[in-house]
Amino acid sequence: MSLLPIIEVPDSMLRAQSAPIERVDEELERLITSMFETMYEAPGIGLAAVQVAVPRRLMVIDLQDPEEVGEGEEEGPPVRRPHVFINPEILHRSDARKSYNEGCLSIPEQYAEIERPDLVRLRWLDRSGTPQEGEFDGLMSVCIQHEIDHLDGVLFIDYLSRLKRDMMVKKVVKARKDRDQAAVL
Repeated sequence: MSLLPIIEVPDSMLRAQSAPIERVDEELERLITSMFETMYEAPGIGLAAVQVAVPRRLMVIDLQDPEEVGEGEEEGPPVRRPHVFINPEILHRSDARKSYNEGCLSIPEQYAEIERPDLVRLRWLDRSGTPQEGEFDGLMSVCIQHEIDHLDGVLFIDYLSRLKRDMMVKKVVKARKDRDQAAVL
């Protein structure tokens, strides 16, 4: 398919509430394929459609587990385990919480410890449009919550103090300006 441009803060579209997907069709399949290609190229482990300027309730995730190898062998390429979530809805969040150092393709090279529920129960449509329900914990739970936040116009930096959030946005804007100036030269 094709790589899609990833929008970055402070783009106001990142604050948009994403609309539900009404049809699972060939056009949606093309978007899903392009989103995976874009995410892998970035590289990242999750991408919400709104991050590629499509404010629809769609997200793709692949934690890309390292291939298991025997003792003394070199680590192989990551094993891809792509997940597609259409119209995801969190049904339950555990009381147990866990902190992870989160980053975001729309806030490049900025990271912060964010505390979230460790387990979520989710309802969604899969790539073929079939209803699914399941529980996720650990990094998958964090990634799901992070991407659903995107669908609701929330960024991981919103969990930080205003000062830290503003500093991160300024760093991203400055880095983009520096990249753009270097490209002109």
